[in-house]
Amino acid sequence: MRTLLAFCLCLLAATSGHAVAQEKVHFASLDGDTTSPATQLDGYLFHPRATTDAVPAVVFLHGCGGLISSISHRIVSRERDWADKLNGMGIAVLMVDSLTPRGSGQICSPSSFKPGLYKRRPADAYGALAYLQSLPSIRGDRIGLLGWSNGGGATLFAVDRTNPLRRTLAGPDFAAAIAFYPGSCSEQRLGADWASAIPLLILVGERDVWTPATPCLQVAERATARGAPVDFHAYPGAYHDFDWPGAKRRELKAYTTRAGVVPITGEDPAAHADAVQRVEAFFSRHLLH
Repeated sequence: MRTLLAFCLCLLAATSGHAVAQEKVHFASLDGDTTSPATQLDGYLFHPRATTDAVPAVVFLHGCGGLISSISHRIVSRERDWADKLNGMGIAVLMVDSLTPRGSGQICSPSSFKPGLYKRRPADAYGALAYLQSLPSIRGDRIGLLGWSNGGGATLFAVDRTNPLRRTLAGPDFAAAIAFYPGSCSEQRLGADWASAIPLLILVGERDVWTPATPCLQVAERATARGAPVDFHAYPGAYHDFDWPGAKRRELKAYTTRAGVVPITGEDPAAHADAVQRVEAFFSRHLLH
């Protein structure tokens, strides 16, 4: 009886939520050039429950710590949680692993950060877009982009109006994008003329010392003044990773920046709950209607 009960509980856990079991896929980044071939990337595709219709999709770009936990060797819980929420809306998710195929672990500390790898991540996003557009189960004109921290910075570079990758697309561009507490969100890093080519939502914590809110707000306001469709929202009291389910407040001394700043991370339940509403409303407006 105990064995049967344990089996039933495992079966329930495996079938709970909205996502079908993930499918590991492989596709090319658009980072190739005349001197080096394109990187073959790993991805994890999560489809919503079976439907005969093609569905919208969202590409995920992980943070500097990578997609796969070095402790559990599973996809990190933040990305799994968001995939389940989007699958529940009828949206497929493709998580891009930018680090493992390039033989890298985390790139969060000054000593481990790889500028060349970071520079390639927008090309990973567009490689994922092209791959999804090749699938008959996906609506090629309804694909979004969502990135966190390092991946959020890559998102900002990807959607820049001047990004040359956008001129090479065989199909439609991303329909919309979201950046959570994005790296590089300052005019110093993005350039004074940066502006998003597509609807973009930026969500940050006001107490985030790793990717500060103030320079990011300035970028958003100036882009909006130039007619870019950018929406910015900051959460008072929230730190970095405020949407990471169950994450306790931590000071990451191992990732102290060159300026001597010790990053602080942790979930803010109120900010997390509000972000869920904003993300669902944003993607519903741009991907489902």
